[in-house]
Amino acid sequence: MDVTLFDFNLPKDRIALRPASPRDSARLLVVRPDGHEDKAIPDLPSCLLPGDCVVGNDTRVIPARLFGLRGEAKVEVTLHKRLDDTCWIAFARPAKKCRPGDVINFNGLKALVIARNGGEVTLRFDSNDLDGALAVHGVMPLPPYIAALRPVDGQDKDDYQTIFNRRPGAVAAPTAGLHFTDKVLKALEARGISSETLTLHVGAGTFLPVKADNTDDHKMHSEWGEISEKTAERLNAVRASGGRIVAVGTTSLRLLESAADERGIIHPFSGDTDIFITPGYRFRAVDVLLTNFHLPKSTLFMLVSAFCGLERMQAAYAHAIENEYRFYSYGDASLLFPSPADESP
Repeated sequence: MDVTLFDFNLPKDRIALRPASPRDSARLLVVRPDGHEDKAIPDLPSCLLPGDCVVGNDTRVIPARLFGLRGEAKVEVTLHKRLDDTCWIAFARPAKKCRPGDVINFNGLKALVIARNGGEVTLRFDSNDLDGALAVHGVMPLPPYIAALRPVDGQDKDDYQTIFNRRPGAVAAPTAGLHFTDKVLKALEARGISSETLTLHVGAGTFLPVKADNTDDHKMHSEWGEISEKTAERLNAVRASGGRIVAVGTTSLRLLESAADERGIIHPFSGDTDIFITPGYRFRAVDVLLTNFHLPKSTLFMLVSAFCGLERMQAAYAHAIENEYRFYSYGDASLLFPSPADESP
């Protein structure tokens, strides 16, 4: 498909630079096949049905941005995929300053460049406790559209983690989960709505622009995810009993769809996924999607257009912009109900 179909004009003042406070005070645009409705996050339980199950992503964001020197040359890297306990693939700026065999000194934390591929480098760090070292030397990797407008600060260490966070490894937050609080989870439980978690370590590739003119020519970066056997069993039981799977964020949706077979049965999963969802995709596992508002021409706006239909999402986003919803990672949320099965998106 022509990438320009997914373009729209977004005023810069719609980009949220801080999350709503408290978190569950964010607005919620409910998008159904027959239109859209303005709500708020506390209304989420009433928008769902007893027997449904919300599925969050329990990844934890690590301080994955590092600033260092290769000799006297300044280098900035953003880790985006862990290979083992000491090796990461990272985006480097400027990558041409990072040749295999070079050592980059991040203020005492050193890394050997063992490979370079375009703007990416593979780094081997000299630490036996890399997670601990990153906590000292790294900076929270705020999305570029926020980091370009204000500096990262100490508040982001808490703001950019979801209530589900448990397993370190992401370099971007699964931001739909930022709206959840203990109060919201208790309200869902009281309505008879269960919750589960899976893990998808979100990579910095999620922020890469689509440079191709046609979606067929875009290559997605892969990300590592895991769904346990017990979680898969419980999710399949939810659907078997007539409940719906509600993905909290596009990360949860992408992993669930990667793990589902043609019949919609969710299988245990552990490994990489580079699934790229565009209009025409037939969803197998996810019935409802809670997600933030995404960038023009992004893979994530393509995904929500596949879920609800391009025209419906264009109308919903136009409404959100006109009514001053807050966009992107720290912004408001939308609750999406898909197009009827017999309607082409």
